[in-house]
Amino acid sequence: MRPLLLAVDQGTSATKALLLDDAGEVVARASAPLSQTHPEPGLVEQDAQELLDGVRTAVADCMKGVEPAAVAGVALSTQRESAVLWDAATGQPVAPLVSWQDQRGGERMAQLADAGEEIRRRTGLPLDPMFSALKMAALLDEHDPARRRSATGELRLGTVDAFLLYALTGNLVTEIGNASRTQLLNLATGDWDDELLGLFDVPPTALGRVVPSDGPFGELRGLDPLLDGTPVLAVLGDSHAALFAHAGWRPGVVKVTYGTGSSAMTAAESPRPSEGLCGTIAWAHGGRTTYAHEANIRSTGRTLTWLAELLGTGPEELLELAAGADAGDVSLIPAFGGLGAPWWDAHAVPVLAGFDLGTGRGQLARAALESVAHQVADVLAALPGVRQVVADGGLSRSDALMQLQADVAAVDVLRTDHHELSAAGAARLAGLGLGLWTANGLESRADDGMRAFTPTWDDARRRGALARWHRRLAAARDLGQRDKQETP
Repeated sequence: MRPLLLAVDQGTSATKALLLDDAGEVVARASAPLSQTHPEPGLVEQDAQELLDGVRTAVADCMKGVEPAAVAGVALSTQRESAVLWDAATGQPVAPLVSWQDQRGGERMAQLADAGEEIRRRTGLPLDPMFSALKMAALLDEHDPARRRSATGELRLGTVDAFLLYALTGNLVTEIGNASRTQLLNLATGDWDDELLGLFDVPPTALGRVVPSDGPFGELRGLDPLLDGTPVLAVLGDSHAALFAHAGWRPGVVKVTYGTGSSAMTAAESPRPSEGLCGTIAWAHGGRTTYAHEANIRSTGRTLTWLAELLGTGPEELLELAAGADAGDVSLIPAFGGLGAPWWDAHAVPVLAGFDLGTGRGQLARAALESVAHQVADVLAALPGVRQVVADGGLSRSDALMQLQADVAAVDVLRTDHHELSAAGAARLAGLGLGLWTANGLESRADDGMRAFTPTWDDARRRGALARWHRRLAAARDLGQRDKQETP
């Protein structure tokens, strides 16, 4: 019986399951949607039990007609900075999942402002509500304010990978790349940092043991129809997994995932990135740790869905409208919840500029699309030695966006037709461990079937577009600062 690998990608809007053969080809797939709620402005939550049920549904649907004994192991990729609090005895969540998009924790962030540089030195991450620590502290403040239950181990706390591994194997562990996104892990030691835990008031007993990306994670139980004892072979954060799928350890390769938000990531020898970027751990396997420099953009695909809802149309129709339109002088700065990399300005506000009574839907749609390309171009400019951009994620299906990205950033963009790279990347790491393929083999096939988009703009046009974008972006930041100063 030829071995199969089951890869599960637990993302923000859905859980996807892929079944791959020993050549890395997908032989079955399934998915289950995941909803999201916004109880107050700036708050974004999901139902952790719905998330777990979605994993079970996707796996069961993917495995229909497949002999469970053929599955040699499972690989897992997950949304990263989101935080879950659950009961250790029952495994049941005691609160909604707090999404990576959630902006709670501002009061504690202000209290920790003087420690911001030291936090960044240890973790590679700027002090910002996007990362898990502020969310974890807020969950504990609401559900265990005295920290009694979390300190005694009655409550468990972690990122999505830790929650799923606990639910599916009974082991309390966290994969190192996901742990590096919490702002509680010291990059130098690869383990939880006692001083950071103290700063954020998170008891270490509530967290899982940090393990490499190739485990050990334990064996599955009760994930039908898989056999109990099926091993979990690999775990990666979703952006890290996509980078791995692109053989992103190659020099000069930058992976950009165009999703709800966007992540631009490149492998690095050092955890110390350029100003405005994050240092993180991409993965650790075979006894070696690979770091990454990353830029996180809060609103890219979400900008398009927001505008589509506002205009009473769908995202696909909006993309078609944008592809055939000219924005003219219209710019949209989508600082919903502030700006991420490379600015890290939590006070910036959304700005729509350059419109008049003659502005139409097409110009607005094109401005929204341009906002994606410009935000990515800003972070590419902060990364040294960019040789090529490899693009994935739902928005990368837009030819207009890919060409616009190449033009604005003056770099070749390669787009994959494989839109399940996070699951595939986790599976490829698992397959390496099983000896199904080699790193050299993965490199040789990394760019197969990819479409290339090359720059067509001259320097004058590019400089003009960038200058207009940065003028409007500066206005968004300035307005945010004024609002902050005027708020009583």
